[in-house]
Amino acid sequence: MSESPIKKIQATGMMRKLMTEHFLELDAAANSSASDRPLIAWCTSVGPAELLRSFGFLVYFPENHGAVLGSSRVAADLIPAANARGYSPDICSYLTSDVGSYLKQQTPLMKAFGMKGVPRADVLVYNTNQCRDVQDWLAFYQREWGVPLIGIDTQRGLGEITADHLDGLIAQHKSLIPTLAEVSGRKFDLDRLKEVVASSYRCTLLWKRVLELAAHQPSPISFFDCTIHMGPAVVLRGTPAAEEYYPVLIKELEQRIADGIAAVDGEKLRYYWEGMPVWGKLRDHAEQFAGQHACVVASTYCNSWVFEAMGLDDPFEAMARSYTELFIVRGEDWKEDYLKAKFADYGIDGIIYHDAKTCPNNSNCRYGMPQRMTRATGVPYVTINGDLNDLRMYSEEQARTQFEALAEQIEESR
Repeated sequence: MSESPIKKIQATGMMRKLMTEHFLELDAAANSSASDRPLIAWCTSVGPAELLRSFGFLVYFPENHGAVLGSSRVAADLIPAANARGYSPDICSYLTSDVGSYLKQQTPLMKAFGMKGVPRADVLVYNTNQCRDVQDWLAFYQREWGVPLIGIDTQRGLGEITADHLDGLIAQHKSLIPTLAEVSGRKFDLDRLKEVVASSYRCTLLWKRVLELAAHQPSPISFFDCTIHMGPAVVLRGTPAAEEYYPVLIKELEQRIADGIAAVDGEKLRYYWEGMPVWGKLRDHAEQFAGQHACVVASTYCNSWVFEAMGLDDPFEAMARSYTELFIVRGEDWKEDYLKAKFADYGIDGIIYHDAKTCPNNSNCRYGMPQRMTRATGVPYVTINGDLNDLRMYSEEQARTQFEALAEQIEESR
């Protein structure tokens, strides 16, 4: 068997250690009978984690578990259990694979970290900035466990974010405080919230730097690497651990640039990935692109955890703005301007749009955007059909043919 063209990032060992500690801490808290055990809040991935941490909650992100189920390729075995409970096969496969995992009491977390299962929540908190499904997802567990379910409803299709938008969102954030205080048994501490928000801001600047290093030609890191290394920015933001990790990764990537080491040997093509990853095909895609001397250097997805508004003085405005400036929340014109800037910044030769069957909210290829973007920029594209978790929606041969056709189109145009 030939050696894989994927290059190992040495900092991965440190990241795995931090993630292991995170999950084991959750497992210990969930299975402790002590009256003073740490309490656990479930939070959607782009939700008010900082507010939860300020009350002393350990924070668990079910979407992270959804990605683990997808990358482990077990989702298709779990989804039918959720379907049997009445959850449609057309809704988010993160949701259905996670609910199926709970119903079947099967999770890769057990083998990977020795956990007894997913940690039971003391409170469930959502933000619908990504989609409505997250509210229904956590509502399943509210019915199972009888714990409080609270959340934030964010408008969608936004262009400019106005004071009216922010005022409503700030009020919603503050409305969570009484329930969090009651569950945690703690009073709200504004100074503690400011500390956590400031930590998230420092993490954001570091993660942004990681992504910016990929603008170098050749890139020292690929999109497929970033989907893994964004882990601390997702589940550990607001903690010292995330701040400790990213300087180590940045140093390694900067050394790669200094030494002329590329993520993809002989890089000739630079791609942008628009939409969700196909979690069960990360390695396959990385190897296929490397074989074409193509590097996916940037994506909308990995930029979803850059929250520069966390630097604002008012922590409530910082959270409200950060979690509403997301690409997924914005209108088509704003999204297209954003993509044009990214294509220029990263020297993009081709665009891959992923039309994820069960994730319409993060599939930006259904209303003419690919055609408009190519007319405006001249950058060619392909659209692959698939899904974030359910590989039954994905055609290996079709995607491979499309990737090859994109490379040929670019080479011929040169």
